[in-house]
Amino acid sequence: MSLLKTLSEQVSTLKNLTISEDRKLILQPLIDYIQGQVEQKKPVRINFICTHNSRRSHLSQIWMQTLAYHFGLNNIICYSGGTESTAVFPMVIKTLINAGFEIETISKTENPIYSIKYADNEHPIIGFSKRLDSDFNPKDSFAAVMTCSQADEGCPFVAGAEKRIPITFEDPKAFDNSPLQAEKYKERSEQIASEMYYVLSQIQQ
Repeated sequence: MSLLKTLSEQVSTLKNLTISEDRKLILQPLIDYIQGQVEQKKPVRINFICTHNSRRSHLSQIWMQTLAYHFGLNNIICYSGGTESTAVFPMVIKTLINAGFEIETISKTENPIYSIKYADNEHPIIGFSKRLDSDFNPKDSFAAVMTCSQADEGCPFVAGAEKRIPITFEDPKAFDNSPLQAEKYKERSEQIASEMYYVLSQIQQ
């Protein structure tokens, strides 16, 4: 189970990042959901949802899928969606490339489609912006993880979800076109990665 080399080095630093007790409480329902599915030998489908499916939901989907592979949790399948479809924000792609992902643009449109590789022999994650009810996403038997407060408030009901879990993150969009943009996207990516690492490190197989 080997990640791409630079990405593997990045992942090795995640266990050293501190998760506050407050955040651990917020993350616990996701741990409980995954553990329950693993114990019942059921697929673990997680749809990360944010308003535009352009930043936080993609970072969450990609890091969780990558770390599931790292931990050998092969029954975890991650998705993302929004209350509307826009496009993955380019700084998200740059941030992931800097972390060690290999990313290719499959389709150059207003809503580009990306191939996102985390390991040489694993199928890449297909990344593009889509509505949470897109045919690309599961119709039932999944957990809906709400990654932004607007989506959490705007989607009180997510059709097909057997569990709804709010795990919200500050939006790096606030720093777009500022000197702090790259730093803040890296910071948010590392926070999401470290919290997803913590979640999966708690799972008993």
